[in-house]
Amino acid sequence: MKEFNFEKLPIVEIANEIIIDAVNKGASDIHFDPSKEALKIRFRIDGILSDYSIVPSKYKRNMISRIKMIAGMNIMETRLPQDGAIKSKIGDRLLDLRVSTLPTNNAEKIVIRILDYSMSLAGLDNLGFSKDAMEKINKLIRIPNGIILVTGATGTGKSTTLYSILQKLNTEEVNIITVEDPVEMDIAGINQVQTQTEIGLTFATILRSILRQDPNIIMIGEIRDDETARIAVRASITGHLVLSTLHTNNSLNTIERLTDMDVERYLLGSSLEGIISQRLARKLCPNCMIKRQTTEYEKQVFKTVIGKDINEMYVANKEGCPRCNHGYRGRLAILEVLVMNEKIKDAITNNAPKHVLRDLVYTGEVVTLLQDGLNKVVEGETSFEEILKIVDLENDMTAYKDDNLVANLKMAQKAHSIKETPQQPTPQVTQQVQQTVQLQPQQINNQIQNNVETVEF
Repeated sequence: MKEFNFEKLPIVEIANEIIIDAVNKGASDIHFDPSKEALKIRFRIDGILSDYSIVPSKYKRNMISRIKMIAGMNIMETRLPQDGAIKSKIGDRLLDLRVSTLPTNNAEKIVIRILDYSMSLAGLDNLGFSKDAMEKINKLIRIPNGIILVTGATGTGKSTTLYSILQKLNTEEVNIITVEDPVEMDIAGINQVQTQTEIGLTFATILRSILRQDPNIIMIGEIRDDETARIAVRASITGHLVLSTLHTNNSLNTIERLTDMDVERYLLGSSLEGIISQRLARKLCPNCMIKRQTTEYEKQVFKTVIGKDINEMYVANKEGCPRCNHGYRGRLAILEVLVMNEKIKDAITNNAPKHVLRDLVYTGEVVTLLQDGLNKVVEGETSFEEILKIVDLENDMTAYKDDNLVANLKMAQKAHSIKETPQQPTPQVTQQVQQTVQLQPQQINNQIQNNVETVEF
């Protein structure tokens, strides 16, 4: 773990260095975890939390206050959760740091989410999607009206995919309006609205007003309730393309979730055009990855799912190298893209049973999450072990009728005792980082002060 000289270095310098180190290491989140003795700092890198440093108890309140101040929060308020933000630029990278506090019995816990605009700005074609997925997504976004959903758990890259789609659709000929909580990325040429529930400015309220603003494309940050779903559906059948997200596992789960909402089935059946289900898997480090022989169980899985005889595959080198974290570097999206057809639409309208929907969804035209993941294993982009960690062996297996598949997957998992290797921070560069980081608070809600000074790292 990295050690700081709190006796000699000002807390401002230490806080700046923590943020810079996190960005340079590719962390997605910085955790400040309070205890009675100290304030533990952890980085989430490639989805895995690892210890970074310790702030002694004597200095933890000063550290918390510093982070809250540059995020535009009320440093005197310690009893309630607060949200804030820091706009930053490191080199050519434009970043947005979202700061959240949570009161605990020891002190306030702080999490800083690091949003890197460079991925969203890279373009839809540069996100590493498979050829099949790209063809289907490009087909979907050419549809003039209807609903396209990007689904997955928190932190699976839904926003990156959604913003990349908006970037591609953003032309002078269309009027794009978004409703977000909060606005995660400012895009020139797009009208972005942030919800403020404390004053009654909810998703539903904004959506009703948006429909009078002559939009071509509407992006809803998340469909959270029945009312939002109903308005989104009605917007799509009146000539608008609606993009949104939903916290569901796969295509079939998404349809089931939507049919459980208070939306007329005939409207849902006619409006839903596509579902992009997404997970993130860690990428193998190309510098140090190694090959191993596949087990009999793994061979059976490959044969069943993608119809290929695979005798060897690349895996992570747990010792790693100077360029990676225990054999992994970065993450890639594993996708399942469903383009709706008339049979599926009719089944939704007519309230077809689950097994009927399953057979219609997984007809062979859909590349499942497991198929996409195993194809990327064969291509050497990720590991078999990593795919087993992100695939739900219960819900995701409904796409398959082979009773032995889950058993083979579990045996393959057991054979290699797939467990997470505790990550250690990479060696610290001794020289001072020469990059200048400019931080400027951004208003998120009414809790954030408007007059916070610009901070330079």
